[in-house]
Amino acid sequence: MKIAIAQLNPFIGDFEGTYKNITNAINTAITGNADLIVFPELSVCGYPTRDFLDYKHFTKVALQTVDRIAQYANGKIGVIVGSPSFNTNIQGKDLYNSAFLLDGGKIIHTTNKALLPTYDIFDEYRYFEPATEFSTVEYNGIKIAITICEDIWNIGNENPLYTVCPMDELAKQGPDIMINLSASPFTYNHAVERIDIVKANALRYKTPIFYANQVGAQTDIIFDGGSLVVDKQGNIIREMPYFEECIEIFDLNKIQNGNHPISAQQPKEKYQLIKDAIVIGIKDYFKKLGFKKAIVGLSGGVDSALTVALASEALGSENVLSVLMPSQYSSNHSVDDSMELVKNLNSPYKIIPIKDVYDAYEKMLNPHFENLPPNVTEENIQARIRGNYLMALSNKFGYILLNTTNKSEAAVGYGTLYGDLCGGIGVLGDVYKTEVYKVCEVINKEKTIIPTHILHKAPSAELRPGQKDSDSLPEYSILDPLLYDYIENELGLDELIEKGYEPALVQRILKMVNRAEFKRYQTPPMIRVSQKAFGMGRRLPIVGKYLD
Repeated sequence: MKIAIAQLNPFIGDFEGTYKNITNAINTAITGNADLIVFPELSVCGYPTRDFLDYKHFTKVALQTVDRIAQYANGKIGVIVGSPSFNTNIQGKDLYNSAFLLDGGKIIHTTNKALLPTYDIFDEYRYFEPATEFSTVEYNGIKIAITICEDIWNIGNENPLYTVCPMDELAKQGPDIMINLSASPFTYNHAVERIDIVKANALRYKTPIFYANQVGAQTDIIFDGGSLVVDKQGNIIREMPYFEECIEIFDLNKIQNGNHPISAQQPKEKYQLIKDAIVIGIKDYFKKLGFKKAIVGLSGGVDSALTVALASEALGSENVLSVLMPSQYSSNHSVDDSMELVKNLNSPYKIIPIKDVYDAYEKMLNPHFENLPPNVTEENIQARIRGNYLMALSNKFGYILLNTTNKSEAAVGYGTLYGDLCGGIGVLGDVYKTEVYKVCEVINKEKTIIPTHILHKAPSAELRPGQKDSDSLPEYSILDPLLYDYIENELGLDELIEKGYEPALVQRILKMVNRAEFKRYQTPPMIRVSQKAFGMGRRLPIVGKYLD
C-alpha cells in the first residue's frame, strides 16, 4: 500500500478554498498511485479555529465539506482528514476534534482526540470533549491506529497532564501502523522535540508512524510542517520540508520490510529557523488578509533594518516602502545607513523630516506644560509624529505597517504607545535584541544586505542628543539572559537571585516587565518563534501587584 502525506497551509474558515486545495492534493496522490492520503489536524477548517467553534454553523459547514471530499474521492483513493464534529451526548462539550477515514464516498471510521492541551497557546478543552473510547480501523488489509496531535505526547502515561495514553489503548488491538494528524506549532527548538516524540512512539509500539503536520502562518502562530515517516525501529524514513506545502508518497511495504531508504535529518540551526519562520509569518499574514505592500519606519537601527530585509524576502523588495523620518537628533550616519540598506535591496523609500512638525507641537504645548523641564514626554511626541506619518501613508495607499519592536523592548516597555509600538503585525516581538543580530548574520550570510555599520553601532532611539539604549536599560548582553529566565523559564525572584543575578537588577527588571503589560495589550500580534511569546501563550493581569 502507498500512503501520501499532504502537508498543507489552510486558510481558517475558507471552506471552499480548502476543498479545492484538498482535492488538488488528492489528484496529485492519485497520479502517484497512492492508496491513501493523510491530511493534518482540523485540515478542513484550519487550526487554531478558536471561537469560530462556538458557532454551530461553522462546524456544520466543515462537516458538509468532509462529505464533499468523500464524494470526490469515491472509488479513487482513501482519505483521512480532520474536522470538528458534534458531540451527540447530553453530557460534555458540544464538539469533538475528529479525524475521519473516508472511503466509498462516505465516512467509514471516526477517531476523536483524547488529549486536549490547555497550556501555552492551546485552549482545546474550551471547545472539545475528550475521547474515552479507542479503536483501530482496517483499510486495504492494514490495521491502522489513528491519533491526533497531542495523543502521542503521553508516552507510557508518563505525562502528568493526562490520565490516559491513547496509544497504549490502541496498541492492545495490534495495529500495523500509526497515523497521526497534527497541527504542531513552530518554536525554534520544537522540531527536535517533535522528532524525538515520534521516534519514541515508534520504538515503544514497534509500529511505523506517518505524521502529517500543518504548515503556514495563522496570524502570530507559525506551523513549520516537517511531517515525518518513521519505521518501527525509530529510523527516520523521511523528514518533509519545513515552511512549505508539499505532498509526498511512501511505499508502506518497503517500510515494513526494511527496504525503504533512510534519509538524513534536516539541519536545524536556530537563527536560520527563526528567519524562515518570520518570513512565512509575514508572507501569510499579508496573503490571507489580501494585502500586498508593507510600510516600515526605517530609523538606521538594527531592528528596522532587519524588519525591512525580512519583509523584502517575504513580499518582494518592490513591495516594501521604507520611510526615513529624521529629526534634529538623528545622526547623519543613520540616514546614510538607511540609504545603503534600501540601495542594497533595491526597494522604494521616502524621506519625511519631522523637525517642523515637532517644533509646531512644542510651540502649541509649551504654554500648557507649565514651564516643566523636558522629559520623556518630548521624546514620545517625536515617536508619535512618526507613527502618525506611517499610519497616514498606510491608510492612503493600503499598506500594512510592520512593527519593529524586539522582544527585549516589548518586555520592559521600552517603546511609545501610538508611536513606535503601532503596526499591523510585530515582526521581531518574539526575538530578543541579542538574537536580532544573529538573525542579521543569517541575512548577510551570502552577501551584505544589512550594512555593517548598523550592526556595530550602539543601539539608540535618537530622541535626544547623544541618547543610547544603555542610558535607560542594562546592556542587552546582561538584560536578555535575565529576561529569558523570567519569561521563558518562568523563574521567580528568589530563583533568579540564586542563579547569580544581582538582586537590585532583578527587582528593577521584573517590575519593568510586569508594569509594561498594559502596553503589550495594545501592541499588534507578534510572530511567535519561542516557547513563551507575548500574546495568547502568556496571560498576565494588567493591574497585578506582583513585584510592584
